[in-house]
Amino acid sequence: MRIDVLSLFPDMFSGPMHDSIVGKAIENGHLTMPVTNFRDYSTNKHGNVDDYPFGGGAGMLLQPQPIFDALAATQAQAAAEGLPKGRVILTDPAGVTFDQHVAETFAHEEHLTFLCGHYEGYDERIRHLVTDEVSLGDFVLTGGELPTMVMIDATVRLLPGVLGNAESAPGDSFSSGLLEYPQYTRPADFRGMTVPDVLISGNHQKIDEWRQKEALRRTYLRRPDLIDHQHLTQQQKHLLADVRIEEEEKRDQQSRS
Repeated sequence: MRIDVLSLFPDMFSGPMHDSIVGKAIENGHLTMPVTNFRDYSTNKHGNVDDYPFGGGAGMLLQPQPIFDALAATQAQAAAEGLPKGRVILTDPAGVTFDQHVAETFAHEEHLTFLCGHYEGYDERIRHLVTDEVSLGDFVLTGGELPTMVMIDATVRLLPGVLGNAESAPGDSFSSGLLEYPQYTRPADFRGMTVPDVLISGNHQKIDEWRQKEALRRTYLRRPDLIDHQHLTQQQKHLLADVRIEEEEKRDQQSRS
């Protein structure tokens, strides 16, 4: 995969994006990630990339020319490598909320380009270049670099061969539509806190059932809205019914104590 990033602050990507999983993906040839300073494409003699909005208003807007030209240049480079233009992603509070499904969609692409904004916003004509507008949530940051890093990290770890264990990504929270079940490692007894017996029983069928049930329990308690959108199997429905009964009994006991 090739991921292009258009940013006024390319140095922000030189450290974090070359460490850990993303850095290993670059090192192992699963990913190339050129970062372009679109200020380099400004035709203004002072290198300006922003200006006041027509009609007045607070703040400055990014001008279309530097971004249009920078994008054209990076897409030409990608085409020379035999890659398509791919998705062009604008980090914007008005976009769809980024989630695991969006990350999985991005991971199937050969080429992605992220546009990192700054100042008060973009000239509206920049949106003509864009295929996706994506937000991390209902809050505003000073620029698009941090959201872009988060989205790249979530996407790259889904690429084939990037994670050491091929089962790691499918088992993540949200990949199955549920939160991930609790996990434990050695020692089996740590300061009186013990690992559930089933996990050291060697009975893989019982272990799988326990994991399904605990994933349902954690989702039911913390994110019940996720269950509302799930098509549960009959086994999961039975396990969820047990969870609801058990949690109701816990609440009754707590209210009596």
